[in-house]
Amino acid sequence: MSTASFAPTAAKKRLWDSQTGSERLTITLPSDMAAAVKGAVEGGDYASSSEVVREALRDWKMKRALQVEQLASLKADIDKGLTDLAEGRVKDFDAARIIERGRKLLASRSPSA
Repeated sequence: MSTASFAPTAAKKRLWDSQTGSERLTITLPSDMAAAVKGAVEGGDYASSSEVVREALRDWKMKRALQVEQLASLKADIDKGLTDLAEGRVKDFDAARIIERGRKLLASRSPSA
């Protein structure tokens, strides 16, 4: 493990900067991640390790929000299906019909060779 330090070495605790509204943390990263962060800074893509981590966290937050949204949509679909079932709005299970419908959907999405 490699330690990427974002706090002064004398203070290994969280520090709050009331002027910028930011908090300093010390984190520990696996060597490959620490190398990637350092490489991004050394390559000129970012001015500091903190910038790399901030962007990664922004990306993670967006990805997480999308996952939460997709899960909510899936739950709504399940609830709708359960309501349809409870109210008798169902068809008999026909595996061949479902397979054929799936093949048609896949064929319409796949580019022709």
